[in-house]
Amino acid sequence: MPFDLTDLRLFLHIVEAASITRGAVVANLALASASERIRDLEARLGTRLFDRGRRGVTPTPAGQAFAHHARLMLQQMERMRGELADYAHGLKGHVRLLANTAALTEFLPEALAGFLADHPNIDIDLEERPSHQIVQGVVEGTADLGIVADIVDTGSLETHPIAVDRLVLVVQHGHPLAGKRSIAFRDALDLEFVGLDLGSALQQHLARQAARIGRPLQLRVRVAGFEAICRMVEAGVGCGILSESAARRYRRSMAIRVVPLTDRWATRTLMLCQRREADLPAHAQQLAAHLKARQIV
Repeated sequence: MPFDLTDLRLFLHIVEAASITRGAVVANLALASASERIRDLEARLGTRLFDRGRRGVTPTPAGQAFAHHARLMLQQMERMRGELADYAHGLKGHVRLLANTAALTEFLPEALAGFLADHPNIDIDLEERPSHQIVQGVVEGTADLGIVADIVDTGSLETHPIAVDRLVLVVQHGHPLAGKRSIAFRDALDLEFVGLDLGSALQQHLARQAARIGRPLQLRVRVAGFEAICRMVEAGVGCGILSESAARRYRRSMAIRVVPLTDRWATRTLMLCQRREADLPAHAQQLAAHLKARQIV
């Protein structure tokens, strides 16, 4: 029974998102088209692939089996593309890369710009995820590579350090804490914060650390990135926590001050994680080699 690769990718996006709507967005398809494709798949297979509920969808046992084989088929397709790339001009390869907030905003833009310029036949699907979800995605084969903080258990995956990420508190110039040399996260929890969007890996990490202390983060507003956090902090809306490299960059043009966090978890090594080299498509192997060569540790 032949399967459309678009259908396979759409199906896996829906499984990951637990939602046909969100899966369709990731697959760049209209909801009506995505729903029709899934109904057609179920009709051809003669079985339901999803249980549909008020909060989304979950794969049935048949859907779980289909997801396993869909991943294998797509991985094999990428291996074929990689092996034929030297012979077939214009044959595009795809690498799926998952990264946490710090890697996505601070390490990858420059690293990927160089790689993509040197490899016009390779496209990269890049998505932000919390570190524990990244590990799960690489283990299950829904992603080729991942970049995580070293605080997460990567199990049997191969790991390679590529950068150091330090988290700092950012306050308005003139704030009572502006002159402090450092501060513990616990002592900052009395402050009101400017945070990142709900889907941000960093924001989820900070929320977990606050929960361990037993106190919530007091968020006044959520914004889309580090620059927006710093602009809100400069305007006096609240304080922020972000990567030191970004904070020091924005400090040059904004009236903000940087206060290092003393907590051990605030200094993290960013790790490239992957399955065995031999199990990766050729394009993913090339990207992995490029990222390892650019390590900043």
